[in-house]
Formats: sequence, structure tokens, C-alpha cells
Amino acid sequence: MTNRKKRIYEVIEVSNIGDDSSRAYDVMITVAVIVGLLPMTLKSESIYTRIIEFSTSLLFFIDYCVRVYTADYKMGYKSVEAYIAYIFTPLAIFDLLSIVPVISLFIPVSGLIRLLKLFRTFRVLKLVRYSKTMRIIANVIRKVKSQLLAVLILIVIYIFVSAMMIYQLEPDLFNNFFDALYWATISITTIGYGDISPVTTLGRMITMVSALVGMAVIALPTGIITAAYMNEINKKKSKYEL
Repeated sequence: MTNRKKRIYEVIEVSNIGDDSSRAYDVMITVAVIVGLLPMTLKSESIYTRIIEFSTSLLFFIDYCVRVYTADYKMGYKSVEAYIAYIFTPLAIFDLLSIVPVISLFIPVSGLIRLLKLFRTFRVLKLVRYSKTMRIIANVIRKVKSQLLAVLILIVIYIFVSAMMIYQLEPDLFNNFFDALYWATISITTIGYGDISPVTTLGRMITMVSALVGMAVIALPTGIITAAYMNEINKKKSKYEL
């Protein structure tokens, strides 16, 4: 039983050289991810898209169950805690969320169901397992998550503060506070669609400051990730050179 379970784990994990069964499984999941995203390129559903959704979701559900079943090998220790710990790992959460859209096949379409359909995009993250580069990036983000969280909090605070300021200065420009948040987000990212434009001098000054601050704040995550990525690459080079 133990040997069989270990073999199942070896098959579902990224294939090693010479393991044809694992390689075939990797290819099958990759193809299923690509095919499962095809319905999102179409405006309307048909019997074919429903078949694709049901069959790929069933495959992903089986894949999720098998990965939970072999979680003790994945986590490196054999106990109930290993299964619980795995279920709450980011990839396991995304795996589960990617199965949720199958509900749309059995429930009438509504706003919530349309939102659930967007969870199909999480299936792309399954491909992270099969890309060495993506796994390196995932490890890098995991190492600098505290710094990224701090930057995210800073961005959210600035967006709310600038939104409150512009909402008080130009209340007639917005229908509600969410519109002000939308404006602040667009301004800090320097996109500037132009659909909401301040007309007062103070409002325009806030917009200018928001854009300038946005250039600096938005660049922080890029710098953090780039530095950590280069550090990770250099460590791997040093390891291979030894």
C-alpha cells in the first residue's frame, strides 16, 4: 500500500527523466488546462463547451483529491497535520477554486455564477508546477511576501487617503465613494483613462501628486522581486559551480 501510494505521488509530481508515466500525466494536465480555458474565449455556451467544462473539471477534481491523498509525501511528514497543511497551501487553494466553475453547469446564470466562471483562470496556475522558471519566481515571491505585503498596505492606504481627499474637494464629480476609489487607483497606476477628470485646481494638484507618488510606489514591488530573483539565480549558479 505504501509503495503504491508513493508511486502515485511520483506520477502526479513533476516527472523525472525516464519516468514515462509521470511525463504522460504532466502532458495530460497541461493539455486539460489549455482546453479548459477555451470556453472563456467564446461569448456563448454550447453543448461542446459544457462537455469541456465538465470533463476538465472532473479531471482537476480527481487530480486535487489524489494530491491531498499523497500530501504526506509532499509535505515530508506523515500525520493528519500534513494533509491539513497541504490543503491550505496556495497551489492547493487555487486547484480547488479552479474546480468551482463547474457549478455553472447546474445553476441558472446570475451575477455570482458569472463571477465563479472567472475562477477558470486559476487553472493557469497549475502550469507553475511544470515550469522551473515559474517555480523559482514562486519561491522568490514566497521569500519576500512580507515586504510585498508592506508595500501593498502602503498602496491601499494611499489610495483611500487620496480618494477621500478628492471626494471632499470635488463631490459633484463622483456618484459615490467607490468612483473616487476607482479614480485614485487609476491615478496611482498612472493609467489615466480620462473618464473621471478633476476640474478644480486643488483636484488637479492631487491628481498630479498621486501620479508622481504612484510611479515610485508601484515600482517598489518590481524592485523587490527583481532583487530577490537575481539573488536566487546567483545562489543556484554558485551551487552548480561548487
